Amino acid sequence: MLLLKKVPLTLLLPLLLYTSVFAFQREITPESKSTLNQIGVALHEISELAGPAIVNISTSKVINLKDNPMGQFFDDSMLKQFFGGRLPFNKKYESKSLGSGVIVRDDGYILTNSHVVKGADEIKVTLVNEKEYIGKVIGTDQKTDLAVIKIEARNLPTVKLGNSDSLKVGDLVVAIGNPYGLSHTVTMGIVSATGRSNVGIADYEDFIQIDAAINPGNSGGALVNTSGEVVGINTAIFSTSGGYQGIGFAIPSAMAKNVMDSLLSDGKVVRGWLGVNIQPLTESLRKNFNIDDNIHGVLIADVVEVGPADKAGFKRGDVIISYDGKEALDTRQIRNIVARTKPGQTIEVIVLRNNTKTTFNVKIGELPDEEKFGDEGTTITNADLYNNNLKGVSVHELTGALKEEFRLPEKVSGVAVTDVDPESLAASVIKRGDIIQEINRKEIKNLNDYKKIVSSLKEKDDVLLLVYRGGSYIYLTISSSKNN
Repeated sequence: MLLLKKVPLTLLLPLLLYTSVFAFQREITPESKSTLNQIGVALHEISELAGPAIVNISTSKVINLKDNPMGQFFDDSMLKQFFGGRLPFNKKYESKSLGSGVIVRDDGYILTNSHVVKGADEIKVTLVNEKEYIGKVIGTDQKTDLAVIKIEARNLPTVKLGNSDSLKVGDLVVAIGNPYGLSHTVTMGIVSATGRSNVGIADYEDFIQIDAAINPGNSGGALVNTSGEVVGINTAIFSTSGGYQGIGFAIPSAMAKNVMDSLLSDGKVVRGWLGVNIQPLTESLRKNFNIDDNIHGVLIADVVEVGPADKAGFKRGDVIISYDGKEALDTRQIRNIVARTKPGQTIEVIVLRNNTKTTFNVKIGELPDEEKFGDEGTTITNADLYNNNLKGVSVHELTGALKEEFRLPEKVSGVAVTDVDPESLAASVIKRGDIIQEINRKEIKNLNDYKKIVSSLKEKDDVLLLVYRGGSYIYLTISSSKNN
């Protein structure tokens, strides 16, 4: 202590800080170094295994300005006169885009996204060794945003398609692709969620959500698991800026394989068809159909005439609770499972009808092309005629003119909603153009049926509607206490 008192504070303070930092300096433990090294080695091995099978896809398309709505502007005589009879620019230009693909067969078959090659006049494929080939589209499926292209080459490096159904939230994954044209870029992340739907990218959605960095140009690239297998085809990102923001989506390999196999064997995608329109069981629908909260399932809003379900005995209002031994969890799951079922297979389906379980054996059909759309009646009902939950709703008997205006199939009957008071209770549920088919499970064939049933409703009675909207049937509820 005597010695310290003789040392000037200005010299002592730096010494104390140095010794303090030195005393608390720590090194990474050998165990941590080993773990990190092992992860690094594993990622390197995954990249070495899968990387050579990932290709760069460059597409080009010639755009004719005459096909553009502004095309007439470029042929304007005054504009030509201004430039001395000749325009200083071409009437055509070449549009280019970049994407990625996965070699799935060593004889040149490549899996990618439909939007990567859509409308392309030329497809150029570049391998990891920088060899270039011209690609040919074998088949596309816009309903899943998948496509198969081919290049004329042999003994190409391939990567195995893994089992995407085994993926769990938190699993480590690697994305390989060509973001911004930077060939064979590798990024790492985890599975953030599975079974994502209603994203608005495709008709059949069952996306794997990931946080591995993917950007424009990654579309069609591979999502790889820790075994070096492709478990997804990177498809889209959620972004407000156009760049990576931590949310990406990949098509599961199970769906991609089914689509690819069907395109290669049949030249088109063959999907199973049950012949029903389904919708989620909301709280209010459960109440109106008297279904317990602990029962999972999907509600059948319509049964297609002479379709597989109709032949098996299904009815509107049935609730599917099991399909082929799998519990019915939501509409996305059932729709995708049915689509993956091969036409001609007989499947056991369990439904709940009037709180009684019934088992049907259904021979699954092939999903047909979309149905093509195809006079009577007189007066419009007074929107304020009835003092109940349908107050403010104007309807009209279906005339030929209304059927044409709303593009309705010939088989659709009922009454058409022509107006809804925006201040009414029904405004948040019913839309102009809806065709009311049932009210509280009672069929509406014409205007007289509608008047008879609606006039019997009390002021605060809950209303269960079956309506035809946008090409399909859907159950809706109007409740004085809560709408769902």
